[in-house]
Amino acid sequence: MAVDMERFLARFAEESREHVARLNEGLIALEKNPNDSETIHAIFRAAHTIKGSSRMLKLSAISEIAHKLEDALGALRDKKIMHSKTLTDLLFRAVDTISDMIEKTAAKQELTAVDNDVYQGLAKAAEGSFSVEDEKRVASQPLNEENAEKEKAGPTYSKPTPVTADPHASKRTTVSSKTAETVRVSSEKLDDLIKLMGEIVSNQNNLKQRMREVKEIERRMRAHLEFARRLKTRSNGSFPDALLEEAHAVHAEIRQLAASIGEDINVQELLSGELQERTLIMRMVPLSTVFEALQRMVRDFAGSLGKEVDLIIEGGNIELDRKMIEKIGDPLVHMVRNAIDHGIEKLEDRVKAGKPQRGVLKISAYYDTGNAVIELGDDGNGIPLKKVREKALKRGIFTEKELDGMDDKSLLDLIFHPGFSTSEIITDISGRGVGMDVVKKNIVDDLKGAISVKTSAGTGTIFLIRLPLTLAIMPVILIMVSGKTFAIASHYVREIIRVPRAEFITVVDRTAIRLRNEFIPVFDLDPLLKMPGEARSSEAQEPLIIIVFCGSDYMGLIVDELVDEENMVIKSLPSHMQHINLVSGVTISSTNDIINILHIPAILAAAKETTGPRIHAEQSTVKETAVNILVVDDSINTREIEKSILESYGYRVTLAEDGMDGLEKAKDFEFDAVITDVEMPKLDGFSLTELLRKEESYKFTPIIIVTSREKEEDKRKGVQVGADAYIVKGSFDQSNLLETVQNLIGTKEK
Repeated sequence: MAVDMERFLARFAEESREHVARLNEGLIALEKNPNDSETIHAIFRAAHTIKGSSRMLKLSAISEIAHKLEDALGALRDKKIMHSKTLTDLLFRAVDTISDMIEKTAAKQELTAVDNDVYQGLAKAAEGSFSVEDEKRVASQPLNEENAEKEKAGPTYSKPTPVTADPHASKRTTVSSKTAETVRVSSEKLDDLIKLMGEIVSNQNNLKQRMREVKEIERRMRAHLEFARRLKTRSNGSFPDALLEEAHAVHAEIRQLAASIGEDINVQELLSGELQERTLIMRMVPLSTVFEALQRMVRDFAGSLGKEVDLIIEGGNIELDRKMIEKIGDPLVHMVRNAIDHGIEKLEDRVKAGKPQRGVLKISAYYDTGNAVIELGDDGNGIPLKKVREKALKRGIFTEKELDGMDDKSLLDLIFHPGFSTSEIITDISGRGVGMDVVKKNIVDDLKGAISVKTSAGTGTIFLIRLPLTLAIMPVILIMVSGKTFAIASHYVREIIRVPRAEFITVVDRTAIRLRNEFIPVFDLDPLLKMPGEARSSEAQEPLIIIVFCGSDYMGLIVDELVDEENMVIKSLPSHMQHINLVSGVTISSTNDIINILHIPAILAAAKETTGPRIHAEQSTVKETAVNILVVDDSINTREIEKSILESYGYRVTLAEDGMDGLEKAKDFEFDAVITDVEMPKLDGFSLTELLRKEESYKFTPIIIVTSREKEEDKRKGVQVGADAYIVKGSFDQSNLLETVQNLIGTKEK
């Protein structure tokens, strides 16, 4: 199947802009510290990635100038040339040239020829012969027209645009040279505004319902008009013409009214959407307001325990609704106390383990698919799973047989059990796990988020918290189960699919489906909700399955029908209904019906407690028939192109973003073949190939190198480290890759 490269151009432009930004930042950093080899390596990789990606898409003009820039940076890295301000000017001009070409490519404009002075200057720099005359020639020319105009006008200053949760905010924010005027507004007034905005959004859904009703009237009027026409035909002229004309006129007016209302609703929807965004932005607060307060606390707690701990904070500019910020503080404080007290070892223990004396506690935040993610990790000793098991057995939480059947993830989840602790002593600062049930309740129940934990013995523990940006308005997916409508918050939904019943399999007494190299258990939703049994669409050959997740738990829920997706105001349950744990709140539909919001964490927990297959499935053993290929490349675009090509031929593809990620995935799963780039951060492709060949399971596994390196010595090195094939991106073709893969592994069954 042919792959349309055009659809990758937008992604190429987006990815390359990031690499251009890294090049600019790196060159500025080099002026401050010319001997920073790490920065030189980083900008070299950025130029290399642009070269490789552009070659994949046959953008020769970009790949040529990026190649020359890469060579010049390579000469600087290898100290063939020395850093100078004029050399930096030349490199900046090259980066500007690449940036202009990327923008023209994104706009589908023709690429112009590269400035010969830039091209020749880079070539001489790569050879190590960048002379004084070359420096003078470069110095005599401005970096680009825009900078030349700025130099004439003199320096200008402007306020940086604040980072917000709204991806469009920067487009709507006007930075003025005048002093910004501000008005202090009480939080109560702001909260009232948010509530009013929520009601407007709800009313928007009501308007849509009214529109549906008008269209139904128009449909009925059209049917009556058709009936009147038939009566006139049969009446032999006795049917009054005036009555038929009036019916025509009324139908036309109703149709015109429906069109006008539709236009008004569209405009209203745009305005209310804009109002919603801007209103919510007003209440967004950066996480730094919580993070920065932890610095002093970490210092004091660590000092009181005789420990030295460095707190690293990243992503403090990530913003959440102020209501969310107010509630996330206490859980974070408790988790930080736990990490210092029981996560990071004592000084003497760290020295014995060969670790630095100072422990590291890292808190980072970032946006991910409409949510905010907070990671809190330490470099301590990890959570001792053996102790977790012993304590669970000692307290009678589970039997020995039940614990034997648990995997590491299930054992880790026990730390969220009320009062659970692996600590020998409960201190005044914390007990590892004591209070974690409260932390989970705050995050899952109050903030409608999710929390998961990963640990590694001797390396440390990472808690991952996923939160919606606001609770004022929440996007929900409306579903139908046994004739009743329910809602699921969109941030719990990974995807919605249909799977043929013949593909259902039974894995460890559970019905499951295979989805991208992982088994996902599948449950009928109505038994979990204790709904009365009715004839269900799940008995159809391709039932509708909603893949939901909470933390690292995934599950497929079979539903009857997908109704709609809407932004809705979520109301809390009244006090007398708080005990219903499968429902987290309610909302009002456009027809004024009360819709229950399903509490997905509780649904997942309820499903775990059920036994046996919930759905009739084909009783088949798990049998892997696809060929599994690992693709390792630090370029998103390149990874996706190779994945698209391979999957179109029926191969099952797993992606890794760099050499180290690829090595870890190769150790976790035995792949039939590995395709890797060479120039990557953390671990390059040559080193990855060499390390894999040392593994018993990968001694004879086909390894294919796909890279933009085309020198003979690179090809020889690829052979030396154990690669079976070496494909240069400049001559890359999908049939070339497929033929190579087929020759090495074919379409065999495992």
